[in-house]
Amino acid sequence: MTDMLFRQDAYLREASATVTAHTTEGGIVLDQSIFYPTGGGQPGDSGALRWDGADMGIATTIKGDGEAIILVPSEPRALPPIGAEVEQVLDWDRRFGHMRVHSALHLLSVAVPFGVTGGSIGATRGRLDFDMEHAPEDRDALEEMLNGYVAADLRVSEDWITGADLDANPGMVKTLSVQPPRNAGRIRLVRIGDGDDVIDLQPCGGTHVARTGEIGALRIGKIEKKGRMNRRIYLHLDS
Repeated sequence: MTDMLFRQDAYLREASATVTAHTTEGGIVLDQSIFYPTGGGQPGDSGALRWDGADMGIATTIKGDGEAIILVPSEPRALPPIGAEVEQVLDWDRRFGHMRVHSALHLLSVAVPFGVTGGSIGATRGRLDFDMEHAPEDRDALEEMLNGYVAADLRVSEDWITGADLDANPGMVKTLSVQPPRNAGRIRLVRIGDGDDVIDLQPCGGTHVARTGEIGALRIGKIEKKGRMNRRIYLHLDS
């Protein structure tokens, strides 16, 4: 089991850890991780490990068995030994881009109120696929709405509910093809806004900015037809 430090503080850029295992493929498992593993459309984090005067690049991060998180080295070489104390260093610019884009896509799911059939997150742009027959009629109005949410600088926070709570409120789940992960029977919710100003509340395991103002200006990119009832909308960070 790996303690998910990124879940406690998405802004943590460096942290110490202990190597608890190696995988047969050459991956590294730590007792705690600031590196987010690939999942929910969000790429795994990259960065570096440092120990005893040595250092190693981390190309990506993936999920292992159970609650384990596996760091994948950027090149084959001697791994830090099991039991070694290491310093984790996150590629912060890339991660923060993922956080901004991920939060922006939640805003897009508010502005386009249709079921989500797929999605992808990058450091400068992302996209969502919607279960909708026609493309939005006024992309300028859509872009203006999204940037209005950004300008409002709404707080982004989290909460936890049980599986039974989610089953009683199935409308919280916007993704049509993928159900949210249930960690020990609990589901993490990401909320945008507070009190009467909450605009979104949905299950999500990814990393997000603390306030929508951190996303910066947004620009609608291509809108593609991907089937009779599927429209793909690209969203770009414009700053």
